[in-house]
Amino acid sequence: MRNSTYETKTTLPDKAVLVSLVTNEVKRSGIDPEYSLNELVQLAETAGVEIADVIVQNKETPDTRWFIGKGKVEELRAAIDALGANTAIFDQELSGAQVRNLEETLDVKIIDRTQLILDIFAQRAKTREGIIQVELAQHSYLLPRLSGHGKNLSRLGGGIGTRGPGESKLETDRRHIRNRISELKAQLDEVTKHRKLHRERRKENGVVQVALVGYTNAGKSTLLKQLTAADVYIENQLFATLDPTSRALILPSGKEVVLTDTVGFIQNLPHDLVASFRATLEEANEADLILHVVDASSDTRDEQMKVVDRILNDLGASSTPQVVLFNKKDLCTPEQLELLPADENHIKISAYDDKDLESIREIIQDKLTGETVTFRIPAARGDLSSVIYRVGEVIGQNFEEDDLLFEVRLNQADYEKSGYLLKEYEVRS
Repeated sequence: MRNSTYETKTTLPDKAVLVSLVTNEVKRSGIDPEYSLNELVQLAETAGVEIADVIVQNKETPDTRWFIGKGKVEELRAAIDALGANTAIFDQELSGAQVRNLEETLDVKIIDRTQLILDIFAQRAKTREGIIQVELAQHSYLLPRLSGHGKNLSRLGGGIGTRGPGESKLETDRRHIRNRISELKAQLDEVTKHRKLHRERRKENGVVQVALVGYTNAGKSTLLKQLTAADVYIENQLFATLDPTSRALILPSGKEVVLTDTVGFIQNLPHDLVASFRATLEEANEADLILHVVDASSDTRDEQMKVVDRILNDLGASSTPQVVLFNKKDLCTPEQLELLPADENHIKISAYDDKDLESIREIIQDKLTGETVTFRIPAARGDLSSVIYRVGEVIGQNFEEDDLLFEVRLNQADYEKSGYLLKEYEVRS
């Protein structure tokens, strides 16, 4: 019956059995298999999948042919038949040969964690840049696996793993896909150049940039909306935000900075996706300050923080000044709150608490504000007055002989960009 369904191209709702393989390597990696599997459940639900069952296999190493071993495959087939499932979703990445073997034996669609994440991104992509990035990641993932997916792509029947801008192209041959990858890379290069030019223009204009980063569903978009009154999509699901959103944020001093909400991170974020979305992720790398938003109520909070730190390090953003915002404190137990560090770089907040929002604005201002410096500007250099106001907050101004004295509370990021024009006019005590 399944074959006839596939052949008629009828789109069936995805009903899946989830599969996790716990190997010695997984145990050594420090990744909690149960946590990873729970996350797979969330990913599947986000993709609109009905979860029929979960199967876990403990094995020293993956089976090169069947991944989970022939005996476990038979158990999986029995579960699929009994539950009427049409999909099996694996928590680890599969090779093309493994996909082919499993599909031929189980006669259902085989999806791995990477493909599931790509599918969610395909659903979320709205902008031209996002669509290009997702399609590039999909094709880069598919190319080395054509031997596994080729036979069955024509009978997948829609649903997860077949969505996105590249959907109609997934049955093409290697040459066509390589050509398409080249086209997409060229298009992405143009978009990347435009984004880079835009960032450089903002820097030249003295615009200070603050990036919200964090694990997916940590509450970044909610914070952006609460801090800036931005009209952004908010949903309690993984990867609700894909395309970065930037909005103006007014600090207590009246200074305006740009606050950017970036795509959420996740454990084992597919390499192809990181590569394709590098231009977007570099919003964090180019920021003057990073706000690392953490779901403080999550039982896997520490693991999630490590994932974010690792990706920031890979992006070259680990040296950027950072403040950790432990969000959702209203959902935490007293014991959870007590265990959280509390200092100038670690703040417990709720995105729905006005006092906390004001504290965040003050923290941003403090982090971007340097020492107070006095500048003696000669009357003949009146052109430097505009630079003075660009690099900080003028808190005092006096005339002395033919010079103008400015007392300035520096904005460190701005001073690093334009302060070289004022160095010789600093008043040394």
